[in-house]
Amino acid sequence: MKIIPCPQNGPRPVSEFSFAGAVEPRDETATDASAAWAEQVFFKENGTGVVTELWRHNPSAFWLYLERCRVTDRIIKAYPANAANSADGEEEHD
Repeated sequence: MKIIPCPQNGPRPVSEFSFAGAVEPRDETATDASAAWAEQVFFKENGTGVVTELWRHNPSAFWLYLERCRVTDRIIKAYPANAANSADGEEEHD
């Protein structure tokens, strides 16, 4: 079973969480009716490397960011969503 290291609730099974998506830079020129918007929303490459994702711990309604390696699925960092990637809020995992 996959365990997510929640900064507030400690290590918890992934079944207690909801995935809210990858954190990506937004194309501000894209509008709802534009082809650029459709490209940004529907045609994403699933590349390699580290991705930052937004997750929610459902029982406590706690939001957190995970930095995860797409190749190994290893969680590199977990920190509260309100920490905005600050050094104080980071928790590293091997």
